[in-house]
Amino acid sequence: MKKKITSILILFLFIISCNSSIEREVQRPNFIIFIADDISWDDIGAYGNEFVSTPNIDNLAKEGLIFNNMYLTTSSCSPSRNSIMTGRYPHNHGAPELHTQPPMGMKTFAEELNSSGYYTVSSGKWHIGDYARPGFDVIHEGIDLVGFGGEDQWVNILTDRPKDKPFFIWAAAHDPHRDWAENDFSGTHKLDDIIVPDYLIDDLQTRQDLAHYYDEIKRFDYFIGEVISKLKDQNVYDNTILMIMSDNGRPFPHSKTRLNDQGVKTPFIFVYNDEKILGKTESLVSVIDIAPTILDYAGIDIKENFQGKSFRKLLKNPDEKFRNYVFAEHNWHDYESHQRMVKNEDYMLIQNNRNEFPQAGPLDAINSSTYASLLEKNKLGEITEVQGEIFDSPRLEEEFYVLKNDLFQRKNLIDDDKLNEEINNLRVILNRWKNETGDSQPEEITKDWYLRTPGPIETRNNLGKSIDLVKTKNHGIRGEFPGSSNNATENNNKGPF
Repeated sequence: MKKKITSILILFLFIISCNSSIEREVQRPNFIIFIADDISWDDIGAYGNEFVSTPNIDNLAKEGLIFNNMYLTTSSCSPSRNSIMTGRYPHNHGAPELHTQPPMGMKTFAEELNSSGYYTVSSGKWHIGDYARPGFDVIHEGIDLVGFGGEDQWVNILTDRPKDKPFFIWAAAHDPHRDWAENDFSGTHKLDDIIVPDYLIDDLQTRQDLAHYYDEIKRFDYFIGEVISKLKDQNVYDNTILMIMSDNGRPFPHSKTRLNDQGVKTPFIFVYNDEKILGKTESLVSVIDIAPTILDYAGIDIKENFQGKSFRKLLKNPDEKFRNYVFAEHNWHDYESHQRMVKNEDYMLIQNNRNEFPQAGPLDAINSSTYASLLEKNKLGEITEVQGEIFDSPRLEEEFYVLKNDLFQRKNLIDDDKLNEEINNLRVILNRWKNETGDSQPEEITKDWYLRTPGPIETRNNLGKSIDLVKTKNHGIRGEFPGSSNNATENNNKGPF
C-alpha cells in the first residue's frame, strides 16, 4: 500500500514539475525585431517627421519606449546587421566590409535562443552570411518568396509557428532600399507636400525620389501593423518584445555610409506590454547591446563573446545614464574608406583616414536622380555649403561637433582652440577603443570597385541592369580587413563604456 501511495505521489510531483516547466516556457517572452533597410532616425513619425506616413509604428511608440540615442556600429548593411546579430563591432565580428561574412563558428544571439528552446525564423533580407544559418529553424529569403518589400511571409510565420515554443522573428524588410520596387502604396506621399531637406536640391526629380522612399517606408509600416494584429489575435501580443529599427541611414547623399547622425543613429522603439515600458530615453545605447538584452530577458547566460551589455535596467528607469560613449566605424562600401567615430552626450569626433576621397555616398546614392541634381548645381556654382559638402576633397582628417548647437553635424569645429580639451579627450577615448578591441588601419585596404562619378542616365534608379558600366579594374578584389592583423575576431574586450 505504501509503495502504491509513494508511486502516486511521485507521479503527482512529476506532473506538477512538467506543468511548471511548460508554464515557465510559455512565460518566456517572444521577440520580434523589425529591421528596415536604409531609414534614417528622423524619417519616422514618432521621431517628429510630420510628413511620412507611419501610423502603426507611431501607435507602437505610444505603447513603448522611444530611444533618442541608439547608435549603429556602421552605416553599411551587412556589417551593421552582423553587429546586431553578434553583439560585436564590425572589425571584431570579422566582416567589416559590405558583402562579407563573419567566420563560421561566430556566435549569434539567435543561435543562443534556438539552443535554449526558441523557435527562430528569419524572413526577408538575409545578407548576413552562412555562419548565422545554424541559429534559425526557418529562413525565408528571395524576392519570389518574401515579396519586393521582404514582408510577405511575416504573418504566415505566426500562423504556422509551433504554439508550444517561444519564438524569435528576424523580420528583415528590403524596404526602403533602392531600387524602388513595385509598391501598392506608391503615391501615398504627394510631391507638392514634401519638405526637401536643406542638404538636397529642391527640384522635381529630388521630390519624386523622396516620395518613392517614403512610400516604401509606408509599406514597411503597413506590414508591421499586420503582424501586430496577428499577435493580438493569437493572444501573445503582451508577452512579445518588439523592436523597430533600421540598419543604416537613408539611401541618399549625406546619409548612408556616413558616421554622422544621418548615417549611424537609428530609430529604435522597444515595446513590451507585460512590463508597461513607456516614454523616451536620451541615454546613449549601441546596437551591440541588443543581443545581451534579449538573452537577459530570455534567461540565458550572456557569454563573453558579446561585447555589448544588457540595457534591461535602463528600461525600468529611462532617465538613467547607460553608456558614456558610443563608437562606429566605416570601411569599404563600394568605395575605399576607413573612418572611426566616437560620441558622448555632448560631442562627436570623426577621424577620416582616407581623407583624400570625397564622401558622396554609396553606389546607389550617387547613381540617383537626387545626386544628379546636386552634381548639376555644383557644376553651375549654384550649390550651398551644406549641399556641396559631399564634394569636398580632400576632407579634413578630423571632424568635431558640438551637438547641442548642431543637431545634424554641419559645423566642423576641429580647429577651434577653445575646444582643445574636449577634442583631445575624445581622441584619447577613440584610440583606447581601437587598441582595446584590436582595431587596425591596414595600408592595403579594399579599393574602389566602382567609379566615383555617376553612370549613364539609364543606370539611375535602375542600377542592376547597367552596373558593368561603372566597374573599376579593382572590382572583386579585397584588401586586408581592419582588425585582421590583431586577430580581432578573438578579442572580446568591450572597450571604454
